[in-house]
Amino acid sequence: MKNLKNKVALITGSARGLGKAIAERYAALGADIVINYSKDKASADEVLSNVLAMGVKAIAIKADVSKVADLEYLFEEAKKAFGKIDIVVANAGIEMVEVPVTEFTEEQFDKVFSINTKGTYFTLQQAAKHVENNGRIIYIASSTTSFPVPGMAVYGGSKTTPRYLVDILSKEIGHKGITVNSIIPFAVDHSGIFAEANSYPELRKQLLDSCPMQRLAEVEDVANVAEFFASDLSSFVNGQHLLVNGGATN
Repeated sequence: MKNLKNKVALITGSARGLGKAIAERYAALGADIVINYSKDKASADEVLSNVLAMGVKAIAIKADVSKVADLEYLFEEAKKAFGKIDIVVANAGIEMVEVPVTEFTEEQFDKVFSINTKGTYFTLQQAAKHVENNGRIIYIASSTTSFPVPGMAVYGGSKTTPRYLVDILSKEIGHKGITVNSIIPFAVDHSGIFAEANSYPELRKQLLDSCPMQRLAEVEDVANVAEFFASDLSSFVNGQHLLVNGGATN
């Protein structure tokens, strides 16, 4: 069912992982797609090819979300190409795990917060300026914002702050019929730090032990919720933070 036909969706960090899955899901539902990447043009071109094969329109735009000028360029180019933006998914981010509070550096802090916090704040700002009335703004957070995990102080902190902005923005622009919500995924298998099967074995075991469903999330689990938040089914769901974690407790 093409329930996003005639919609335009912009997804930051959509050359791989969750962003790729969401971009391809929206394309399968009929939306025209703005793919964003910062470095990996080859992966972005692959997603672009996949999306175009679904019979929708799409472009790939290079932009570093940690730079406001790049974000302004991203949104301007998207509107030049399609004339409007209906859906924005603030997905771009980087992970940093297994670094105790006593060991993280100023450089690490600045890098993670510049992308995950500053980048998301200004992505949501641009979305608020450009998304059409009755549009959708979605932030991809992290379950570390609900269940603190040792070694993730910087990462979890950087993903927590934008959740507050979601609350504020949902109140500021709700009168336009625009919904603003967060998806809060559990650790995602075959993506990010768990892209390799044997990566971070101790952390993987800790997470699996905490989940009643005895598995990590998959990109499709997150894409399912991203589909809901982009659709008319969520038209009266605003300022919410939905855990996608199989009932995990940390």
